[in-house]
Amino acid sequence: MTPPVDPARYAAWLGVMTVMVVTPGPANLFAIATGARRGRRAVLAAVAGMNLATLVWIAASGLGLAALAISLPAAFRVLALVGAVYVAWLGLRALWAAAGVQPTVGAADPALGPGMNSTSFRQGFLIQLSNPKALLFTTVILPPFLDPARPIPAQIVVLAGTTVLGDIVAMTAYGFGGATLAQRMNEPCFRRGFSVFTGLLLLTAALLIGLRA
Repeated sequence: MTPPVDPARYAAWLGVMTVMVVTPGPANLFAIATGARRGRRAVLAAVAGMNLATLVWIAASGLGLAALAISLPAAFRVLALVGAVYVAWLGLRALWAAAGVQPTVGAADPALGPGMNSTSFRQGFLIQLSNPKALLFTTVILPPFLDPARPIPAQIVVLAGTTVLGDIVAMTAYGFGGATLAQRMNEPCFRRGFSVFTGLLLLTAALLIGLRA
């Protein structure tokens, strides 16, 4: 029985995807910030939201929207810039909290109720939906690894599934690492300093999105 993906292409894909998923891009930086401010359950919600957005991009690629992205790149640049502005706003909120204008996110929101998890899920979905890395995956990186002699849908399922699994592992690891820092959030000085760190982290993610738009 012929495998859905050429083994040599799949081995090369694993190498490329390993580098991509462990690179601290906008999604991984957001996972760190979420873990530090909201805890592990919020990390899992954010990871679910981000990977749902990845699946949306993959489905769009399968429907031929990747060709639309190439023919109308301005529309997708606008989407990416909107995402960058949104992430920057989250970062400015954290800096505003550190300045004492409002409570920090971690202090204002109780540990991880359903509402907080739904917020993390929604923010993760929006951030990944506007992440140029997801668009890059579906329009540039994926096509060269597809074998025209084999069924394309099956190849997309295998290659994309591998990527999503790797993203889940990497994002969760980054987010849980951030969550370990939250144990010191009851200390006012640490909380203020970490609000600054979180704000700068999110602003860095916004810059990365904007530069790749």
